[in-house]
Amino acid sequence: MHHNGLRTAVLLGALSGMILLAGAWLGGGSGLRLAFLLALAANGVAYFFSDVIALSAMRARPVSEVEQPVLYRIVRELSYDARQPMPRLYVSPTMQPNAFATGRNPRKAAVCVTHGLLGLLDERELRGVIAHELSHVYNRDILISSIAGALATMITYFGYIGLFFGSDDDEGPGFLGALLVMILGPVAASMIQMAISRSREFAADESGARLSGDPLGLASALRKIEMEVRRLPLPENARLASASHMMIANPFRGTGVGRLFSTHPPITDRISRLERMAGYRR
Repeated sequence: MHHNGLRTAVLLGALSGMILLAGAWLGGGSGLRLAFLLALAANGVAYFFSDVIALSAMRARPVSEVEQPVLYRIVRELSYDARQPMPRLYVSPTMQPNAFATGRNPRKAAVCVTHGLLGLLDERELRGVIAHELSHVYNRDILISSIAGALATMITYFGYIGLFFGSDDDEGPGFLGALLVMILGPVAASMIQMAISRSREFAADESGARLSGDPLGLASALRKIEMEVRRLPLPENARLASASHMMIANPFRGTGVGRLFSTHPPITDRISRLERMAGYRR
């Protein structure tokens, strides 16, 4: 867990450094100051509104204990075991089985599951999924991933700014330099964001399995989720992309080149790690 935290800090630092370098290269001292202010603004939006954006993207609504007594009982028991406050609970009408947690800290957290997930998993598997999502909250992964997404978006914007407002004089990068920023900047940012998300997924699998005390329950849930996600992929639009990196499984097709740039590690690798935790041998 300490290794994952150090790696995440280094990667977030790399994203921030890329923004400042792009700003300085495109606009000198003024560009550097502008980049710093825009990065602060992007992080502020991510910090305060990540939960609203994600829940809205999935059309989620809050549910009461009367509506979902089993879900409430599982979340209450796991929160009590972790000595943490109980999060708000939401259900999305999406038929694809998936789940995510959002919120900048445990007191502001929310856990959302889809109708498809509730209809697919048994109680043991649902407990494993909820423990995984609560671990994201307790590890502060939601804040980290939101900041990473905001920084990656800023790098993309700087590429377009450089392309349309760059100059060919001695003080600027010129058209070709701005074009490189526009093409290579977002690719590098996406790779860093992918590395952050993948490392946090593995960490949440491990800590979630320890919280539930049942690594094989989560492994079984992931196996079922993967099959149904392939059968019912979500449309790849900007609204859903803003929340996709928070979900327990990649909600899109993730085939071909898209699989290489997925923010989620392969489900088979995650299942293998969980089975090793349980001492399971095929």
